[in-house]
Amino acid sequence: MKISVGIIGGAGYTAGELIRILLVHPFAELKYIQSGSNNGALISSVHTDLLGDTVLAFSDVDLSKIDVLFLCSGHGKSIEYLNSVSIPENVKIIDLSHDFRLKRTGNDFVYGLPELNRSQIVQSKRVANPGCFATAIQLALLPLASAGLLIDEIHVNAITGSTGAGQAPTKTSHFSWRDNNLSVYKAFEHQHLGEIGESLLQAQPNFKKALNFIPVRGNHTRGIFVMAYTKYEGTIDEALKLYTSFYATHPFVNITTENPDLKQVVNTNKGLVYLEKHGDKLMILSCIDNLLKGASGQAVQNMNLMFGFDERCGLSLKAIGF
Repeated sequence: MKISVGIIGGAGYTAGELIRILLVHPFAELKYIQSGSNNGALISSVHTDLLGDTVLAFSDVDLSKIDVLFLCSGHGKSIEYLNSVSIPENVKIIDLSHDFRLKRTGNDFVYGLPELNRSQIVQSKRVANPGCFATAIQLALLPLASAGLLIDEIHVNAITGSTGAGQAPTKTSHFSWRDNNLSVYKAFEHQHLGEIGESLLQAQPNFKKALNFIPVRGNHTRGIFVMAYTKYEGTIDEALKLYTSFYATHPFVNITTENPDLKQVVNTNKGLVYLEKHGDKLMILSCIDNLLKGASGQAVQNMNLMFGFDERCGLSLKAIGF
């Protein structure tokens, strides 16, 4: 069985990665890719690395002829789009924006972090794909929260590549500014804090301490490296056992006993987690590719779960195409 796929907002970085994965997915067929600014143009004229891989052109999406719709437009655009069309009952939706990640009245989207909500995702028709920083930080903290072991404030410093800012050039994303440079932004008030907070409360309802997050713009293009620490009363061996057990059934998260580096996860759907104990503090390092496990790879992972495919389907290194 092959499912038919449509994409709204097909010109950006996340859409480009999504297209690349889906073109070689054994059970998915890309039918329609929409871009308001590129209608009629070849996909490969925008995502030039796909030259020779597809002859598809940007077009409107015929919602009556697809099984799943990916929303890859900017924040605020998904709600706008869904309010403007009638989605057939059988069409499943995966939204990559921020629009439906937070719980609120009338929001029937499941928060799409498989390591937290796999059973709900399997049964869902609408999934809100997590943010990239949120994914990496939650992978670092969820085993502690699920065991009720978050007992003090959490401190997080995380660095992200320039692709996290999207494809449109900005003052802080173009090469001549970003290269050989670092800067802090949105300290203690990043937009992903809301979804992280909701997930931690879902896993550990009595957690009421602060999550202190300082995001950093890095001088690389892709990948997120999280450095977190918090008070922990157990031993390092107990922590390793906890984390290993928690992720034993989650194929894309690997616990490593070797201090990781970012290149180990770039161009993959992997998450790496590493632990060290220092006095009464547990240091957790977590790294992902922001465009794959932090966006499009995770979206396909969610699609696989929603349609009953193997969670890993289409997400091997060979299938991603690098």
